Amino acid sequence: MGYVAIKGGGRAIAGAAAVTECLRTEEGLWNDSAEPLGIDAILHQLRYLVDRVVSEGGVYHPQFAALAIKQSLGDTLEAAFALRAWRSTRPRLCATPALDTSRMRLIRRISAAFKEIPGGQMLGPTPDYALRLLRLELLDESPQAFRRVAREWLADCPEAQLPETFPKVLDALRAEGLLPPVSDHRGQTPFDITREPLIFPVPRSAQLSTMARAETGSLLALAYSNMRGYGDIHPTVAELRVGYLPVMLPHPVTGELTEAGEVLMTECEVVAMYEADTGSKPVFTVGYGACFGHNEVKAISMAILDRALQKGAKDGASNPSEDAEFVLLHVDGVDSMGFASHYKMPHYVTFQSDMDRLRTTQQKSGASA
Repeated sequence: MGYVAIKGGGRAIAGAAAVTECLRTEEGLWNDSAEPLGIDAILHQLRYLVDRVVSEGGVYHPQFAALAIKQSLGDTLEAAFALRAWRSTRPRLCATPALDTSRMRLIRRISAAFKEIPGGQMLGPTPDYALRLLRLELLDESPQAFRRVAREWLADCPEAQLPETFPKVLDALRAEGLLPPVSDHRGQTPFDITREPLIFPVPRSAQLSTMARAETGSLLALAYSNMRGYGDIHPTVAELRVGYLPVMLPHPVTGELTEAGEVLMTECEVVAMYEADTGSKPVFTVGYGACFGHNEVKAISMAILDRALQKGAKDGASNPSEDAEFVLLHVDGVDSMGFASHYKMPHYVTFQSDMDRLRTTQQKSGASA
């Protein structure tokens, strides 16, 4: 086979981008009533998708996450890539202190460990208890019916006097001496995965930061391997929280911490099999997961892997889910997508070399046969 140089690469690349844009807008060619997908529509009607991209993109900007979803035609990996690329162009103005998640303005709060918890269970928005049946009426949903749903729900919803905060389930367990005391990390600077490379072993803050912006499916796959037997965690969800967390920043003049806004996030704390703490009585072990947006599967998977990695660091990794290097280097969606996609790039020279070696080997083996 012969190889020849080709020209026009730039025009071909521009043409590929134009075809992609045509596919996004071709509905307008056949349907005069077609309208472009609005950013507000994506934000509100595809909120779980937006939350996933916000989390995997590693920056809390739901509007730009919706924009990334629109321009990538719904490809979450491409959208997270675009959002992360935009983030890299932004200046870093300051860093927040550690935020207290007990101050979250909750919209959902459950515990699998107890039937009754301080403050009560709050089911909130979730499809967990609904039948997974297609709602065929949504195929032809009119604007009037669409607007009527929220209006009627708000009209029938009783006003509830909710407290500003809810106590943490782990606090009650810790008060009974069933959990180890909270570690004091004051004065310690968290590992910055955006500026420092992962050189193993890495601190737990690096593990949590990496998993917080990891691809949801990758985290789930590795956590599921632990659930199925390639691990020995067997956790119970002590508390799963979804809500809006106040972001506190120092005032530029007084230095006093001031609420600058809030971010929607999901937090999960799991308790696992107890073990003897150093120099004290046996206590439950704990795993922690938290991510931007409403993404319960990701937070639970992260908490399970956090506990698995702690076990691997202490006793030695006996399964892939307990090996920090294996887990952390394979859960980032942008990294994984980039490596898989690079195989689509030209490999002419290396493949030519492979073919030359194969032909030479065949000639030598034929001569010796």
